[in-house]
This record gives sequence, structure tokens and C-alpha cells, in this order.
Amino acid sequence: MPTPAAILRVHPADDLIVALRDLKAGQTLDSWVLRENIDAKHKFAARDFAAGDLVTMYGVTVGRALHAIPAGSLVHTHNIKHETATFSGKKSDYLWTPPDVSRWQTRSFQGYKRADSVSGTANYWLVIPLVFCENRNLAFMREALTRALGYARTSPYERFAQKLVENHQRGLSLESEAEQILLQEPCPIFPNVTGVKFLEHGLGCGGTRQDAQALVQLLAGYIAHPNVCGATILSLGCQHAQVSLLQDAISRLYPRYQKPLHIFEQQKCASERDMMVKAIRATFDGVVKANEQTREACPLSDLIMGVECGGSDGFSGISANPVIGHSADLLAALGGAPVLSEFPELAGVEQSLCDRCVTADLADRFVSLMRAYEGAAQACGSGFDANPSPGNIRDGLITDAIKSAGAAKKGGAAPVVDVLDYSEPITRHGGLTLYCTPGNDVESTTAIAAGGCNLILFSTGLGTPTGNPVCPTLKIATNSVLMQRMSDILDFDTGPVITGEQSVEQMGESLLDLCIATASGDYVPKAVALGQDDFLPWKRGVSL
Repeated sequence: MPTPAAILRVHPADDLIVALRDLKAGQTLDSWVLRENIDAKHKFAARDFAAGDLVTMYGVTVGRALHAIPAGSLVHTHNIKHETATFSGKKSDYLWTPPDVSRWQTRSFQGYKRADSVSGTANYWLVIPLVFCENRNLAFMREALTRALGYARTSPYERFAQKLVENHQRGLSLESEAEQILLQEPCPIFPNVTGVKFLEHGLGCGGTRQDAQALVQLLAGYIAHPNVCGATILSLGCQHAQVSLLQDAISRLYPRYQKPLHIFEQQKCASERDMMVKAIRATFDGVVKANEQTREACPLSDLIMGVECGGSDGFSGISANPVIGHSADLLAALGGAPVLSEFPELAGVEQSLCDRCVTADLADRFVSLMRAYEGAAQACGSGFDANPSPGNIRDGLITDAIKSAGAAKKGGAAPVVDVLDYSEPITRHGGLTLYCTPGNDVESTTAIAAGGCNLILFSTGLGTPTGNPVCPTLKIATNSVLMQRMSDILDFDTGPVITGEQSVEQMGESLLDLCIATASGDYVPKAVALGQDDFLPWKRGVSL
């Protein structure tokens, strides 16, 4: 195997160089002599910078020098700050050459066909409170139904604690047994229903009317989701998020909707027990009926694939994100729908995304949403420049523009065929959809699932357990060290891109195969197996 490269210039125009492994001061690499140690994932200056000079990476402006920086020096928050180029709508035509997809042309996935939407990659029944006042009743239903229907997972930590107690009482040690206590898999009574999921949240009343409208539109997306076979709704009755608002959102956004929907309003019931008995019975009957449906061959064009990142590092933009981007391009060429979200993490690449839009109107809508979002952040004394987390910065993502330019690689190179605001339905296939969400991992995955994504690819360089209640979420590691350390929560390793063992294209093809296996139920993502059901509605305040 060839010796792995030590450094990488991502784009010919870049004046930042990425360290692919730890480098020492005094080393000579190509024409550069390092002035200080450069840790893996971090960057050094490819030229001498004067104070005020613009800094370029991924071929775009990503910062401005705070003071003079000699070539070969570490570039970090002490010597550059966030800076981006201006943008103003579609300026040029865009030509895309789709990748060769001949090996997948006759492929399909084994999914659940729907009469009112694209096919599902799973088959869930939902129980949803319209307001936080119903969370207690939701908890009772969760406890009753998950155990009775065989969907409950016994926590390995609960069993470990029980073993500790038992052995303490017997005067024994448990050190040797600790690693042997594993997650106990559920044994569902109705195998064709993937599960019953309970979307607990803290909204529905006490906020603005706009908050209530945003919530019911989000919940409508989950109810109409292709991975959902039916839903039970719990309402108190007096809250802002009225049943009528939910019904209006469903009829307006999903006019073809025809799955079972059972609504129970506590203030109209004879008692809490009366409502709960009826809700549990309706849910049970719905699951019995849904179990009659089985997986069958569905076209790959039915896949709506959300692409996300979280716990990003300095390798995210050169391994996992480009690999996901190639998978997204393959899917677009097959007629599917890749979806790129997290608008605060697109700062600095707006112009290239505008130029990829198939119409000027789409580019204008993207500009409008980006500027409104940035304006809302600035009105609160913040801005997109505050997006990178301490973990991002420690691992080389020192400005939002550097983070954004790497994050945008998840969107591949396909034309942008749609631009959507938060919780709007995703309907256009054969190209990339831009979807307005926060950069917060769970707020964003919650939103794109509501839009209709039936599969999510999530890159991470630091490790994250993120999942979704209804949408299978594959976790993609940026490096092999992380994959080995956190293999219990990660699914796919793009580290071979860093070592040069495989190309972005080769790994993107392998990742698409894993997507098809996941959509067919042949591979169960770690987040699904662990019951990682993250659900966090966005209140449309400032969230970066």
C-alpha cells in the first residue's frame, strides 16, 4: 500500500493546507517549511498573509487574516476570523454531468408502498400529543403498548444495575461480567410494523400563534410520512395547537392523505381513563391492520435522502461529506431526491448554490431565506459566524465559512431543483433540494424527516448518537480512529479516503449500496437498534 499523504490542498486556489496527520515544526512538505506543530485536521498557511488579506479554502473565501501570518504557520482563531464573499442570486448557467449509474438501473429496494406518497423504508405507527399537557398520557401509552406489543428494549444498563445488586447480595464482584451485558432485542408480535413511536415535545401552547402553526405543520409531515402507516393524536382541547389547525395543515399540504388518523381530545371525554382506553384500543387495532402490509419491490427514485452533519471535524469536508455527496449525486441521477439542510452551515457557498438552481426564482428564494435567517440571528446579537461549536474549533473548523464549505459537500454537484422552508413537503426528484433548517443536529433531522425524507445520512468526525423516530439514520465516520472507538453508534467508515486506500467515488458507491440495504430492512442502523428517537421541533427563534 502506498504511503499515506501527509497534507492536502483541497482546491487549486486554496491558500490553506490541511494536515492529514500530526506534523512537526521544521518539517519540509513540498515547498513549505512548517514554523510550528500542526495537528491532524488543522491547517497551515500556504503563503504569507498580510493583516486584512482574505483566506481561501475549498475554492471560496472562508476568512480574513487578523494580522500577518507567515507561510507554514498554524492558522487558527488567534489569527483569522470568519469572512465570506457576497452573493446575489443566479449569475450563470450550470452544467452537470451525472455519474454513471448503470449498475443500479435495474435495482430496487424492498419497501412499503403507499397510495398517497412515495414508498416507505419502514412502517411505523405514531402517537403524538398536540400539546405538552398530554405528555403524561403519552408516557402511559408508551409503557403500555411497547411492552404489550413486544417493541420494548430492555436497557443493558438496567440489567447491569440489577446484576450489581444481585452480586452484592451474594458477596460477588461483577467486573468480569460487565462487558457481557448487551442490549436485548425486541420481539414484536406484529413483525410487519417496525414499531410504535411516541413523539414527546414541549410545545403546543404558551408561545405565539406562529409557533402553534409551525408545530402542527411539522406534525402533519410526520403523520403523512411515507414511513408511517397511521397515527393516534392526543389533544387537551384548549391549547394554541388546535385539532382544526392540524387537520387544515394535512388537507392543505397532503391532499392525497388517506392513512388512519385517530384523534382524542381529553376535555371532550368522560374521563382520562375513558380517553386512554379508546386511544389504546384504536392504536392496537391500527397496528393489527398495518401488519397486513409487507415489503415489496419499490423504485430507487422513491428514496428521499436527507444529508446531515454533526460533531464535525477537520476531516468532514474531505472524507465523509464528499462521500455522502457522491451518493447523493448517484441517487439524483437515478431519479431520487437528495436533500441538503442546515442553512447556517451554507454561509460562504451561497453563490455556487444559487448558480446550481435550475431557475432564477429558486435562487432568489434561497437568497431570501438565507438573508432572513441571518438577519434574525443578527437582531439577537449573534450571527452565522457563531455557529462552530467548541468541539468543531478544537478539531480544525475555526470559522463558520470553513465549516460551511465542507458541509456543503454533502449536497454533491447535482442541480438544485427546489428550495423549501421549514417543514414544507419535499416533492421534486432528480436533483438536490435545499431545505431551511437550523444547524442544530436534532432540530434539523427532525425537520427533514417531517419534509418526507425516508432515509438520512449523517456524517460525524467527533461522534454522535443522533437518530430519528421514523427515519432510519446512518452515521458516517470521517476517520477510522473514530469508527474503531465508537463503532457501537456508527455505521460506515470513510477513513480510507484520508489514507488514500479508496477514492471518494468508490466509497460513495459502497455507501449507496448500504442505503439500499437499509431501505430494504436488510441492514439496521445503529441508531435504530439503540432506539435513538431524537425529536426536537424548532420554535423558529435563533438556533445556529
